[in-house]
Amino acid sequence: MTAPGREGTALVIGEALVDVVIRPDEDPEDIPGGSPANVALGLARLGRDAELDCWIADDDRGRAVREHLAASGVRLTTGSEGAERTSTAQATIGTDRAATYFFDLDWNPPYPEREAGSEPPVLVHTGSIAAILQPGAQTVAKVLDDFRATSTICYDPNARPQLMGEPADARATVESLIARSDLVKCSDEDVAWLYGREDLSTEDLESILEGWLKTGPAVVVVTRGKEGALALTSSGVRMRVPADPSVVVADTVGAGDSFMGGLEDALWTEDLVGADRREALHAIDPETLERVVKHAAAIADITVSRAGANPPTRAELTGSLDRD
Repeated sequence: MTAPGREGTALVIGEALVDVVIRPDEDPEDIPGGSPANVALGLARLGRDAELDCWIADDDRGRAVREHLAASGVRLTTGSEGAERTSTAQATIGTDRAATYFFDLDWNPPYPEREAGSEPPVLVHTGSIAAILQPGAQTVAKVLDDFRATSTICYDPNARPQLMGEPADARATVESLIARSDLVKCSDEDVAWLYGREDLSTEDLESILEGWLKTGPAVVVVTRGKEGALALTSSGVRMRVPADPSVVVADTVGAGDSFMGGLEDALWTEDLVGADRREALHAIDPETLERVVKHAAAIADITVSRAGANPPTRAELTGSLDRD
């Protein structure tokens, strides 16, 4: 199914790995994953041209990752398969259907060189461990800086406390990446960890997000689990979008990544991607913003309704919306 909006490529830079998923009373299962890889997968399934700059090995797990992504149309940049081993994340699913993670990660991706004469991407996405863990984080920062002149920059902090060190140290890096970005998506849990606020009130959350917006982003969206999502813009729009209480959750693996890809896909549909649309993105109106957030939520709802990071195709999304 053809994706609506302008032609162009989404370049995603970030980790691709194998999730070793452990469910109650079941044997462990290897499933290709990684937050940025999941975003690339979600965009490709929605019909977007998606390219992933990652760091995997030419081993059994690396080949499984490559084949999983290629089956949905995601291309890997040259040099992405140069690692000595493919990284893993042990994802343990609790009785509440939520996932906790333990990582074994190596991160040193190549710089994504463009072929002579090729068009630059209209959108660049990064996030999670890739934007924090050295030495690859230096490459990530350079990519965001180099492509800002041509591309919408999208960032999801997706905090992983096991790998990101002390919150204050991680916060400095996260805030520098937020300042480079046009669209920022995070969870309220990310903000609570980064700022040491276990009992984060809505007022405190909005205050932190307003501080982020002053540094450069046009749109910030925060997911809040059963409370839905909160969206703020640099022009002063404030919006709460409730969660759908009818969704039956299988697990939450990949939910945030699907939501992030949904935001990017919706902005693409609304002709709000590309550096030439940056001013229009800063001026996004409430009606358009609501469509964007609801689109992302609908995609995440499908993902959580089935096991693993398994985002929908555009045909599946359209079918689900038609049934509603």
